Amino acid sequence: YEMSASLVGSEMCIRDRRLINKKHYGQMSIVFSYIRRNVMKFKNKVVVVTGGAHGIGQAIVEDFRKEGAVVEVIDKIPGTYYVGDISNKGTLEAFSSYVLEKHSHIDYLINNALPIMKGIDECSYEEFQYALSVGVTAPFYLTKLFKEHFNKDAVIVNISSSRDRMSQANTESYTAAKGGIAALTHALMMSLRGHVRVNSISPGWIDTHGHTYTGPDAYQQPAGRVGNPRDISSMVLFLCSSKASFINGENICIDGGMTKQMIYHEDGGWHLD
Repeated sequence: YEMSASLVGSEMCIRDRRLINKKHYGQMSIVFSYIRRNVMKFKNKVVVVTGGAHGIGQAIVEDFRKEGAVVEVIDKIPGTYYVGDISNKGTLEAFSSYVLEKHSHIDYLINNALPIMKGIDECSYEEFQYALSVGVTAPFYLTKLFKEHFNKDAVIVNISSSRDRMSQANTESYTAAKGGIAALTHALMMSLRGHVRVNSISPGWIDTHGHTYTGPDAYQQPAGRVGNPRDISSMVLFLCSSKASFINGENICIDGGMTKQMIYHEDGGWHLD
């Protein structure tokens, strides 16, 4: 049979209108079953997502599962996934063992967990170290722990931030961690070349609470709106797909154009008090 995913939507129509007899319906059922299995792009792929309990991480988990993937999540928020603080070396080792005991390998590692944001006036030494542990050390160490267990055509996607290239005041812990993971991306790409592709995504303003922004919050963005988690998760799945097989060591900024916007006093409605 020549098959198309568009046939799936026709199955009920064919059944209801009785356009085919029982023999042909049985044959077509086989066709539809084949289509359902093959339109799931990541069927049975093993995905690890850090910080997958909410926000961007939750969207990534949901989208992979819709495509048939088996997703293992670690987050410090209590839930039905693996609960742990990835700033802790022992937690990372226990989690990686847990994943490999269940699956023996992984296909995709999504380093998404969020470091704390505190500035120079209030951030303690310990808090700054914690931010780097979550945002840079954990992605490095998880990659090291999984290094010999990545499947063929495996992919790592690191979630950085547009703050890896621009800043607001009093954001040092977060900004340093996001800059670190962006740089870690191309270093890992070189070390894992020929075995694992490694890319990063730098989100801009992404609303993770379902708000709808209007007025200046929206129209200050060249895209005309604030981003949402699906803007990021869709790129994650693309980078993990075979369509992105020649993209390696890249950072992709998804920010509605904000970091490309040149701003001067009284230019385009902008005013500096």
